[in-house]
Amino acid sequence: MKVMSKKVAVVLSGCGVFDGAEIYESVLTLLRLAESGAEVSVFAPNIPQMHVVNHLTGEVIEGETRNVLTEAARVVRGEISDVASAKADEFDALVVPGGFGAAKNLSDFAVKGGDLTVNEDFLAFAKAFHSAQKPIGLICIAPAMAAKICGEGAQCTIGNDADTAAAINATGAQHCDCLVTEFHFDETNKLVTTPAYMLAGSITEAATGINKLVDKVLSLV
Repeated sequence: MKVMSKKVAVVLSGCGVFDGAEIYESVLTLLRLAESGAEVSVFAPNIPQMHVVNHLTGEVIEGETRNVLTEAARVVRGEISDVASAKADEFDALVVPGGFGAAKNLSDFAVKGGDLTVNEDFLAFAKAFHSAQKPIGLICIAPAMAAKICGEGAQCTIGNDADTAAAINATGAQHCDCLVTEFHFDETNKLVTTPAYMLAGSITEAATGINKLVDKVLSLV
């Protein structure tokens, strides 16, 4: 009897920590999923980035525009689709790596904090997982969207930064402090979160927490 692969959707928010998806987090997530035998499809919203950042200087490049889907395609060798076309009923789980793109492109948390809004196509996709009681993994700053996806009182972590934790609590979520090498599990919502580069001092620290998150998400399928 053939064992069916677990099907996981990964949503990226661009390419590069300051204006898109954090590349180490994205690749570590995809690697762990592949090592675990999961069948992965990657998506991103087909929208303009909030802005474009020079990753050498950290400065915003005035007058330059880039597309989130086009940029995210760089990370996955072009194997990516518009999240507007994604259907949650075709997948067993959802994982969202971090990077400022999660707070600038998937949502506007970076600008509005507790009053954030979330990209409509991504939010509909993510909420469909929650409604179907399918597991969701949010990494780094992506847990800022936890209350929008899972509802008031959703438990999540970004590590231990007090200001960011307060802003997350203002969204209606419940922040829980967590070590970089661990994850927080909200059993009620089947929501798994880990700090990654909100705390990580190295790629190995980020990998430890992300690997545990991926393993936990897959165990819930």
